[in-house]
Amino acid sequence: MNYEDIKSQADQAMEKVVESFEGRISQIKAGRATEAILDGITFSYYGTETPINQAATVSIPEARLLVIKPWDKSNVNPIKKAISKANIGITPQDDGEVIRLPFPQLTEERRKEYTKEVDTYAEEAKISIRNKRRDAMDEVKKSEKSGDITEDDRYSLEEELQEVTDKYVKNIDKAAEKKNKELMSV
Repeated sequence: MNYEDIKSQADQAMEKVVESFEGRISQIKAGRATEAILDGITFSYYGTETPINQAATVSIPEARLLVIKPWDKSNVNPIKKAISKANIGITPQDDGEVIRLPFPQLTEERRKEYTKEVDTYAEEAKISIRNKRRDAMDEVKKSEKSGDITEDDRYSLEEELQEVTDKYVKNIDKAAEKKNKELMSV
């Protein structure tokens, strides 16, 4: 494998880890309404499993309220059941036309638990990034042995891989810090 391929693959793999981490922490409720809580929840829409946001208008009229207005009123109950079944920790309420998800105020203790969860996810993501770096370094050594790259290239590439690793670790730290601030703000 050549110099640029190794670097490119490592960069892409680390980017996926960061995206996965950000998706994972977006699911953590901060006591504020967020559409991300509905990600991955589907319901049977004329026999096809459909994401809620593809069959309804989702809005946030207040900081602690998410409102789902299905385009077809007959979907209110199936959507409500899908949300209940997803066990997101919020009980859906409906009036026959719209579904309301009231987000409860978080206690200080619960906020701290959530920040610990974010920190755990961040550490797991950093470990995954380091594993991607290690895999890339192994590929560099194989390429040097097979003669695809020179010894000088190996040293340069190892430095560049470390810089890329540091960049993605910083991205994870920033995302975790931002989420923790969001969780701890009242």
